[in-house]
Amino acid sequence: MPYFESPVDGARLHFVDYGPAAGQVVVFVNSAYFGTEMWEYQMLPLAEAGYRCVGFDRRGHGRSDDAWGGFDLDSLADDVDGLLRHLDLREVTLVGHSVGTAEVVRCLTRHGVERVARVALVAGMAPGPARSADHPAGVDPALIEAGNETFRRDRAAFFAEGARAFFALDLPGNDLSEAYVQSMVDRCHGATARAGTALSDLVVTLNVAPELAKLDLPVLVVHGTHDASAPLDLTGRRAAQLLPDSTLKVYENAGHGLFATHAEQLTDDLREFMARG
Repeated sequence: MPYFESPVDGARLHFVDYGPAAGQVVVFVNSAYFGTEMWEYQMLPLAEAGYRCVGFDRRGHGRSDDAWGGFDLDSLADDVDGLLRHLDLREVTLVGHSVGTAEVVRCLTRHGVERVARVALVAGMAPGPARSADHPAGVDPALIEAGNETFRRDRAAFFAEGARAFFALDLPGNDLSEAYVQSMVDRCHGATARAGTALSDLVVTLNVAPELAKLDLPVLVVHGTHDASAPLDLTGRRAAQLLPDSTLKVYENAGHGLFATHAEQLTDDLREFMARG
């Protein structure tokens, strides 16, 4: 299996590289808990259509090394940049989901945009859901911390009981098999307890709002109306307003897991976004 070494501490991070080597490059940055398998409904069709689709398992996730350190946003962003440099990728479309969107933003503001042509923020936590001095309408940090404590006490229950809200399964159009949902719950355990708790703690203070305003490249923002993890008005819509060059697409009834419930729509929107030149 292919690996690259983290520029932060040498941790071995597993990556996948699908499609033709000469294809237009799309790099996927995962949500917390998941590895690259979360993108199967985007990576496989796009690779078959001639795109080069690259993704990696974050430290402490999937097939990458278990690690204690490196879960601050700068280090996570350095790992993303490390992948781009390891494969010498250019003219990249950088796609992030959930907390992965913050890693994408920090990667660009920390390392520059010379390798990246455009960005897609999918069900993003960016710019940050918590209340802060510049975001008084945000969620009380104490509520996020309480959820994090529930996670620490019983990760298994947290994943199992949160699946319906994650995929908004009680709303029309979000039709997933019980087998698929269970498989994704199981895959959440591919992240170590350390990795999961560290990323949960990161969300409490996450604030990349000033960085979004500095991104001088096209950005597609995709968000669901019923995203319980990253409420639309606090994250996706706010991100689109902060970005200099953004396109906001709102999916009716979609939750945080729209990469599965709205798989074809998301894949089509990514393809359309990349075709703009």
